[in-house]
Amino acid sequence: MKKIFVLDTNVLLQDPNAMFSFEDNEVIIPAVVLEEIDSKKRNADEIGRNARMVSRLLDAMRTRGRLHDGITLDSGGSLKVELNHKSFNKMQEVFAEVTNDNRIIAVALNYRTEEQTKSEPRPVILVSKDTLVRIKADVLGLTAQDYLSDRVVSDHEMYAGCTTLHVHPSVIDEFYSFRFLSVPTLNLGYRLNPHEFVILRDELGTSKSALLKTSSDGKKLEPLFLSNEPVWGIAARNAQQRMALELLLNDDISFVTLSGKAGTGKTLLTLAAGLLKVEDERKYKKLTIARPVVPMGKDIGYLPGEKDEKLRPWMQPIYDNLEFLFDTKKAGDIEKILAGLGSIQVEALTYIRGRSIPGQFIIIDEAQNLSKHEVKTIVSRVGEGSKIVLLGDPGQIDHPYLDAASNGLTYAVERFKQEEISGHVTLEKGERSHLAQLAADLL
Repeated sequence: MKKIFVLDTNVLLQDPNAMFSFEDNEVIIPAVVLEEIDSKKRNADEIGRNARMVSRLLDAMRTRGRLHDGITLDSGGSLKVELNHKSFNKMQEVFAEVTNDNRIIAVALNYRTEEQTKSEPRPVILVSKDTLVRIKADVLGLTAQDYLSDRVVSDHEMYAGCTTLHVHPSVIDEFYSFRFLSVPTLNLGYRLNPHEFVILRDELGTSKSALLKTSSDGKKLEPLFLSNEPVWGIAARNAQQRMALELLLNDDISFVTLSGKAGTGKTLLTLAAGLLKVEDERKYKKLTIARPVVPMGKDIGYLPGEKDEKLRPWMQPIYDNLEFLFDTKKAGDIEKILAGLGSIQVEALTYIRGRSIPGQFIIIDEAQNLSKHEVKTIVSRVGEGSKIVLLGDPGQIDHPYLDAASNGLTYAVERFKQEEISGHVTLEKGERSHLAQLAADLL
């Protein structure tokens, strides 16, 4: 049976093509949604871009007929801008305030009431990324659901970059004897991704184990090529941190993604690796560090001072790590060091977009607050001879329309995991302090 889907504004602002994602069903866009989209179209950020795209798509649809009468889509479904189901009478008994959210819910409620009078009523479903809108709809007896088509992967299937295999101890002995293992001989039943890490454990329960890395062609398991020596005074404290350094210091891997909770060492390890590659080995001519000014793209002109002074509050976590690495003693020392070196640049993503960046070690912090389009825009700026590292915690997202399964960092991890030039690892153990680890786990 065909269904009626009523779309909330946030669905279209997250994915302008959402109106085409409901197969042969009827898609309803309430008139108030157009008003909200119109109010966002002048924004300079991703939301404004999506609002303008929605406007262009709807304008193109007008060639097929009058939108308020409904038009047929290529999928066999239909699209309609709703003007006639605006009555607020049924809403007033529970939610009396005439807000935009309540007006959208009212449209869905009126559609359901109308369908119930028919001999074969169609299900009416309100689609919203706003949790409270879905809760309100549920209170009123409406079916409501999140928009899932933009999700890259379900939460429990996110690629971790590391897998644990329980094998016979003879397999571990074979690895230590020959310094490699053939993946096909393990009979896993699935393929390993390039540069995916593997922990071998004895299936008989002894402490015998080994840490390996999948080759770039995915056919062999090899030892890690790095020893556990400190990098700019920073040594790996656990297996995942050692994996991260393996990816960060491998010049053949030009795209690295690191995810993990606060305090797992993502930023500190990456900065240490970047400083080694730029200052000591001279592999890259510059270390560029950027993070979103949340929300992404907002003008920072309201803060006092020149550009660097305005950026400092947003970039302070980066400076904190740099002060630790350079072991500065006084306030202001890090600025003098950076000015003297000239090869380290701290930027907001507002300024990094649109550039072409060759020969640089690029770090993008807080990448979980980027949309899929923003990640594509940034990574596609990377020039010849550059390496880019995306860092973030998908569990801490400030963007109003993103979640752990639909943000740009998760998107990049899933799309690049089978590529030979990329590597990923999820850091799990907090090393900032025992208190920080408890906070990440319990709060």
